[in-house]
Amino acid sequence: MCGINGFIKSTHTTPEAALSLLKKMNHVIIHRGPDDSGFYQDSSPSFSIGMAMQRLSIIDLSTGKQPISNESNSVTIVFNGEIYNYRKLRAGLETKGFTFKTKSDTEVILKLYETEGEKSFEKLDGMFAFSIHDKTKNKLIIARDFFGEKPLYYTQADSGFYYASELKSIISILPNKPKISKAGLNLFFKLTYIPAPFSIYEGVQKLEANHYITYDLTNHTYTISEINKICKNRSNLSFKDAKLKLHDLMMSSIESRTVSDVPIGTFLSGGVDSSIVSLGLSQISNNKIDTFSIGFDKASFDETDKSKLVAKQINSNHHEFIISENDIKAHIDAILLNFDEPFADSSALPTYLVSQKTSNYVKVALTGDGGDEVFGGYNKYYMGNLNSRYTNVVPKFLHNSAKPLLTSLLSTNDDNRGKRFKLKKLIQAIDYTGENYWNIISLGFENDTQQLLNPEQALTNPFAYYKGHISKPKSLHDYREVDRLVSLEGDMLVKVDRTSMMNSLECRAPFLNKTLWDFSNSLPESYLVKGWSKKHILKEAFKHEFPVGFLDKSKKGFAVPVGDWLRSGLKNELESFINTKLLDKQDLFNNNYIRSLVLNHISGKEDNSYKVWTFYTFQKWYFSLYNP
Repeated sequence: MCGINGFIKSTHTTPEAALSLLKKMNHVIIHRGPDDSGFYQDSSPSFSIGMAMQRLSIIDLSTGKQPISNESNSVTIVFNGEIYNYRKLRAGLETKGFTFKTKSDTEVILKLYETEGEKSFEKLDGMFAFSIHDKTKNKLIIARDFFGEKPLYYTQADSGFYYASELKSIISILPNKPKISKAGLNLFFKLTYIPAPFSIYEGVQKLEANHYITYDLTNHTYTISEINKICKNRSNLSFKDAKLKLHDLMMSSIESRTVSDVPIGTFLSGGVDSSIVSLGLSQISNNKIDTFSIGFDKASFDETDKSKLVAKQINSNHHEFIISENDIKAHIDAILLNFDEPFADSSALPTYLVSQKTSNYVKVALTGDGGDEVFGGYNKYYMGNLNSRYTNVVPKFLHNSAKPLLTSLLSTNDDNRGKRFKLKKLIQAIDYTGENYWNIISLGFENDTQQLLNPEQALTNPFAYYKGHISKPKSLHDYREVDRLVSLEGDMLVKVDRTSMMNSLECRAPFLNKTLWDFSNSLPESYLVKGWSKKHILKEAFKHEFPVGFLDKSKKGFAVPVGDWLRSGLKNELESFINTKLLDKQDLFNNNYIRSLVLNHISGKEDNSYKVWTFYTFQKWYFSLYNP
């Protein structure tokens, strides 16, 4: 696990200048890999190239230093991530006569590329972002894993091409901060995060998951290509056979994620996914495993009873950390600003704290991330199906007439996304034009970005790029594919990567396995969601290993009372963000609208918790960089 950086310039750069640039880019992401650093540079009259990395040593501690080159020094790689099937791939290469200098997965990628070129990327089961300089073909290749677990940003600016694991590396070496991206701005206020290929900066992009860039060093142009095609084959397996196969695939994925030369534990929240992962690891391991959970001193937010039950059942060394609101608020600035762009998923705050506590015991933690996307675990999947049924029965004019009254009846001052919130969200998301699921995933300003932003900034169709993939999602498989492209890559994986890597902790997600994704995609939708049973086949595959009914218990997740904080401890700062003179200089918002929204929330007249939190996190980011 590491962080990588690199650049290409169309002019000659001295070795000293290249090394200085790489060190500067590396320095700001040292938290991603404090164990070691490595540098590579090459030049010709027509270009200069540099690659660098910061290493968190997990596999091959003694000989896995990067960059790694082949015997002739014609191909060199820097790599961030883990390849879980590298031993199998290595064995195949050894039968073909390849020899290895290290025991690392990095060298396996290199040798595999030498044999099969870019086609070899399809064989990699893992999370990765890497760059390869191929002197023989005079090109640089940059690749990102199937789900986008490892980040990768890039830009073409200042007479060069730059890429990095985190935005801060790129911004640190540009002479001027880029302008705010209109697309990124609108997506953020719709979603509360910014998915690839966009970023908050104009001209700075994220490489999309499951893609690679080929940069031609001769003519200084590049192309972007897909690595794996999405499997759309349908399975004829009976439910019983599919359930048995799923159990085996899940256990195999958990085992593959245990490859490490350092201690491994699990995040155990007590939910379905983390409980299955912890159970699986305990069955595979020869010794008692370490499990980690976080609880809250506020009883309404605490769910440690569920994690304790699982820990007792699997006989783990369980570590429970009870935190207070003050513990979280003390880290808000550091956590939010480490994302380098606006990010309003408040569960990042407790995720940071559990990562911080866990890093004192282990270097690697398995998580349950991705289980909901892979096996259909979200309430929003119900909402998508209910929209179809509702719009087939209720005439549009009748819905439009009743909507204001229903929304008003469901209003609440509770800062908890409970049943009333979900029912209100369902009513607001109902759509007769095929836009329903895009409304459902809009957790920020769903229908009012046109009111929030001034006319020069507001876009009428922020999701236009993604609708090119799926214009009108209407099935469970469509919803899950939208989530893979947008929510998983842009929110969940960003949250876990940045908060864990701030603490030099590597997180691995057994559910994020392309084989599992292809398998779940091949199944009838009723296997995944049956009636009101979410993740139906997953629960059925493992229910015999847990107490009766345990996997059917609901779970809140990492809820954080941000609405309350914005009325109390964060109130003064929030009020400073709606200062009329500052808003005028900022020239992004409809000032009257945002001031009314914020002041009504502060006074308790309205509950605008998540909209105001989204605005607050944006302003927090903005004023850390710009001086309007």
